[in-house]
Amino acid sequence: MNNRFEEIIGEIPSIDNTILKDTLNHFDKLAKPRKSLGKLEEIVARAAAIYGTANPAIDRKVIFLMAADHGVTNEQVSAYSSEITYQMVLNFLKGGAAINVLARHFGVDIVVTDIGVNGDLSDKNGIIHKKIAFGTNNMALEPAMSREMAERSIEIGFEVFEESFARRPIDLIGLGEMGIGNTTASSAIISLLTGAKVEDVVDCGAGLPQDTVQRKIEVIKKAISLNQPDPYDAISILAKVGGFEIGGLVGCIFAAAKRRVPIVMDGLISGACALLALRLNPVIEDYLFTSHCSREKGHKISLDHLGMFPIFDLKMFLGEGTGAIFGINFIEAGFKLLNEMTAFDNLRNNK
Repeated sequence: MNNRFEEIIGEIPSIDNTILKDTLNHFDKLAKPRKSLGKLEEIVARAAAIYGTANPAIDRKVIFLMAADHGVTNEQVSAYSSEITYQMVLNFLKGGAAINVLARHFGVDIVVTDIGVNGDLSDKNGIIHKKIAFGTNNMALEPAMSREMAERSIEIGFEVFEESFARRPIDLIGLGEMGIGNTTASSAIISLLTGAKVEDVVDCGAGLPQDTVQRKIEVIKKAISLNQPDPYDAISILAKVGGFEIGGLVGCIFAAAKRRVPIVMDGLISGACALLALRLNPVIEDYLFTSHCSREKGHKISLDHLGMFPIFDLKMFLGEGTGAIFGINFIEAGFKLLNEMTAFDNLRNNK
C-alpha cells in the first residue's frame, strides 16, 4: 500500500454530534407535530453535523459518474453487450440520458469520467480522461485487475473530486456509474463483504432471463473460487472481482468525506462501493446517505448490512445516479424545511 493511498483512506474528520442534537431539537420546535417528518429529520440532522452548521449554503450539487467496462461480460452474464458502455458515455456527453434530463431539471452538475471504457474517448470533450485500461480482465479466468490498479482506481476517484472541487466548491454529491457487467462485479463484492450467499444476492439485472441469472451465479462463484479474494481486505476484493468504476467511486467517497461533503448513494453498485469504503475506514459511514432501494435484491442485502434505510422505494434499477439525484433533493428540501418553517413559539405570537 503506497503512501498516497494510505493518505486517501486515512483520517476522516468526525461529524459534529452537538449540531446533530441541536438540529433535531430545532425540528421539534417547528410548527408541526413532533417527529412528523420522520426519518427526514434524522437525515438532515446528520447532514448538518457533517457541514458543521444547520444552515448550509447548498450551492453546487454534483453527480460523479464513473464509466468502465468488465471483461466478465465475455461470460454472457449481461442482457447487453459491452459496446453499450461506450455508446452510453457518448449519450451522456450529448445530454440524452436519464441522468442528464434529471440533472437539468434539478440543477445538478454531472462529472463523467472514463476510468476504463473499452473504446477510444480521447478526442471527446466534456469528459474526464483517466483511463486505467480498456476494461478489466475476465474475473472468471483471472483477477479483474492488479492490486496496483485497484489502488490506482481509488486514487483517480479522489483526484477527480479534488480537481472538480478546485474549479468550484462542491456542497453535496451523488454516486453514478456506467459499465455493462458491473452488477456481476458488485454482486460478488456484496456477497464477500456481507457473507450472503451468491444466489441470494444475484438478481435479473437489466432484464436477464432466468437461465442467464443462473449462469451469472455460477460465474461469480467460479471467480471467487479461482481468485480467492480475502474477505477482510477491501483491495483484494476490488482487485480480484471488482471494477475500475467501482474503485473510482470509492475514491470519490473518501474525497468528499475529507471535505465534509455528504455523499448520496444510488443503487446496487454504490452499495458495493459503500461496503468497500467502510471496510477501508469505518468512520466513512457517517457521511453516507442512501437514496432508494433498487429492485436488485442484492442492494437490500447491502443496505441491511450497512444498517441504512432508503429514503424512497420506486423499484428503480436504472443506475447512472438517477436514484441519487432524487436523494440529493430530498436532503436539500429537508434543509429548507428546517430553516424556513415557522416555529411554534412564533405561531402563538401571531395576531
